[in-house]
Amino acid sequence: MRIALVGVGKMGEAVLAGLAAVGVHEVVVVNRRAERDAELVQRYGVTAATLSEAVADSDVVVVAVKPKDVPGMLDELSPALTQQAVVVSLAAGITLQTMQQHLPAGAAAVRAMPNTPSLVGQGMSAASPGEHVDDEQLQRVLEVLAACGKAIVVPEDQQDGVTAVSGSGPAYIFAVAEAMIEAGVQLGLPRDVATVLANQTILGAGTMLTESGTHPSILRENVTSPGGTTAQALKVLDQRAVRAAFAEAMQACHDRSAAMG
Repeated sequence: MRIALVGVGKMGEAVLAGLAAVGVHEVVVVNRRAERDAELVQRYGVTAATLSEAVADSDVVVVAVKPKDVPGMLDELSPALTQQAVVVSLAAGITLQTMQQHLPAGAAAVRAMPNTPSLVGQGMSAASPGEHVDDEQLQRVLEVLAACGKAIVVPEDQQDGVTAVSGSGPAYIFAVAEAMIEAGVQLGLPRDVATVLANQTILGAGTMLTESGTHPSILRENVTSPGGTTAQALKVLDQRAVRAAFAEAMQACHDRSAAMG
C-alpha cells in the first residue's frame, strides 16, 4: 500500500510517526517547504515528491493541511488522482460534501478526526466514509489510522461530537495536568515531584479506564471513601460545577467544528 501524506504538520507527522513505528515505509510526503521534506526523509526514511508525483499511484492520499487550505489542495491534487485511490481529510470541520465538491466525480473520500497522542502510538481516530468508498478502501484508511492507536468508523453526523470528545480532548487533559501540578506546588511539593505525580496518575487512571472495562463512575467510587479526603475534593469540584463546565466547553468545541464546515 502506497500512502501520500500531503501537508505534514503536527497532525500529519503524528500519522507518519505511527506508520513508521509499525514498519510502513512506502510513504511519500509533500510539503511547501523543501527543508521540511528533507527533515522528514531523514527522520522517517520516507520519500519526498511533488504533489502530482506523490498522488499518482498512491492507494491512500492523506490531506493534513489546515482546514481553510483543504478545498484548494483537493483542487490541486485532483488531476493526479487515480481511480483506486481514497482521499482522507484530517481537517476539523471539513465535510464530505465539501470534499466531493473539490474532487473528481465518483472519487472516494473519507473524513477523519485523529488526535495528537498518535505521536506516541496512543491516538484515537474516527473515520466517516463517503458514498463512493468501498470496503477495501475503507480498510486501507483504517489501517493507516490504526497504526497510530485506535480507529473506529462513525456516521459523519457524529464527527463534530468526535472532535469535541477526542479530537480536542487531549488539550482538556493537559489543562487538568497543568492545574494539578500547580496546585501541588502551592501545597509545598517540589515542581518535579508534582509533575511526575500528576503525569503518572493521569496515565494510570487512563490505563485503568481502557483495560478494566469498568464504568468510570464505579472506578471513581472505588477511590472515594465516605467522609474521606477524595470525597472532600470531589465535593469542591461539584460545588464549582466542573462537570457542567466540561459539558459547556465540549458543546462550544462541537459548535465551532460544525461552523467550520
